[in-house]
Amino acid sequence: MKTNAWLLLLLLAPAWANAQTAADSAALFKKRVLEAPEIALLSSFYSQEGQNAAVTGGIGTEELTDLATEIGIYIPVSDDGVLSISGTVSAYTSASSSNLNPFSGASESGDDDDDDDDKDGPAGSGATTGTPWAASTGASRQDVWANLNLAYSHSSDDRNTVCSGSLSLANEYDYGSLGFGLGLARLLNQKNTEISIHGNVFLDKWRPEYPTEIKTFVEENGNLDADFFQGVPILDINGMPIAKTAPEAWRPVNNSLVENKGRNTFALSLGFHQILGKKTQMSISTDLTYQEGWLANPMQRVYFADRPNFFIGEASDIPVYATAANDGVFQLADDIERLPLSRLKVPIGLRLNQYVNEFVVLRGHYRYYFDDWGIRSHTLNVEMALKLGMRHTLYPSYRLYTQTAADYFAGYEQALSTSQFHSSDFDLAGFMANQFGLAYKYTDIFTSARAGRLGLKSLSLDYSYYFRDSGFEAHILSFGTSLVID
Repeated sequence: MKTNAWLLLLLLAPAWANAQTAADSAALFKKRVLEAPEIALLSSFYSQEGQNAAVTGGIGTEELTDLATEIGIYIPVSDDGVLSISGTVSAYTSASSSNLNPFSGASESGDDDDDDDDKDGPAGSGATTGTPWAASTGASRQDVWANLNLAYSHSSDDRNTVCSGSLSLANEYDYGSLGFGLGLARLLNQKNTEISIHGNVFLDKWRPEYPTEIKTFVEENGNLDADFFQGVPILDINGMPIAKTAPEAWRPVNNSLVENKGRNTFALSLGFHQILGKKTQMSISTDLTYQEGWLANPMQRVYFADRPNFFIGEASDIPVYATAANDGVFQLADDIERLPLSRLKVPIGLRLNQYVNEFVVLRGHYRYYFDDWGIRSHTLNVEMALKLGMRHTLYPSYRLYTQTAADYFAGYEQALSTSQFHSSDFDLAGFMANQFGLAYKYTDIFTSARAGRLGLKSLSLDYSYYFRDSGFEAHILSFGTSLVID
């Protein structure tokens, strides 16, 4: 019996040796997931204008500019693994956010010839007047948002399974975030089918900032002659100074501020990608998201229809308060935005790519979204890739978006003080939006353009114009490049 076992082993040894040699050969010549380190740079400039600022209760300037730069480094750490390190710095200036404290400095109306831009305070008090329609000089008018991401992905030897993990950090002056995620993608059917699942958790923390009148009222225990209120008349709707100690004097409806400074997000992404033929690909995806914690923005004011109005500033501007003609009076808030402590978001997307010929590829995407706050939305995006030779491609695109209003949305002076939840943020309103875009990309797969050890892989330039039926509009210009390090 032992002799037969040894004989069988000797007979199988050549086959085993050949198999081992083939395996070693395959491992030796296995194509790397990423052949060489790469660097990706992306810079973008964003500007917007509108008349429904949430910080000032649903009216006022939404003028904002943002300049952002992202750097990504992709390093092959083995034949199968890739380490990704990326960081983003975004510097913005916001007229709306500046009015967190509209009384902190002279308003900037943009008209240097108008002596009324820097008015003395009401009744000669010396306090600076504010208006929702121009930027204040408050510290909140500008900020820097920074983000760092670390990710690692590992592919199996047959390249049919990819595992990934990520860690992210983000910070700005009133908000911090820590995130981490895991992912798994599996290719089947000779790589014609892909199934993926990704999970992400973000543990965020508010460092809340509040409208200055509400913050001061709470900190001074309701004393309307303390801090910036001192010596400053408060006017009623008729422009007459009120008695600050009277029972009917101005006071916020709710004196409680942010109680739970945490805000956690749990997201599960599921994807199915299928090659339907030589010219057609499709995919279906969903991103189930559950959020808990303080989901409202404490910077955003709300004004109630069933409460009297009170102002600081020029009485003559009260009749035109809700128009851009107001350049000298600001209304004291009734409350801050308050929303439920949880939210479930469910988007479902369908994507279809069609190869027409060697010069044209069509890409279409539809997404339906709903949440338990009452929003329902539809997104339709169409893009065309026009090849202008081996290296040059144009991408004209169009996007249509519609949504219903959240259950808790109410515009300026439309919410009621009896409501538990309320917001005047027009991102939660019902609206329709259009976006037109045109992008250009230069691709050099041989990286023939070089500077030392750096080879140019691609260049891109992208412009989009976005506008809503509410009058809000935005321009986005971005430039990107990808480099290979030999």
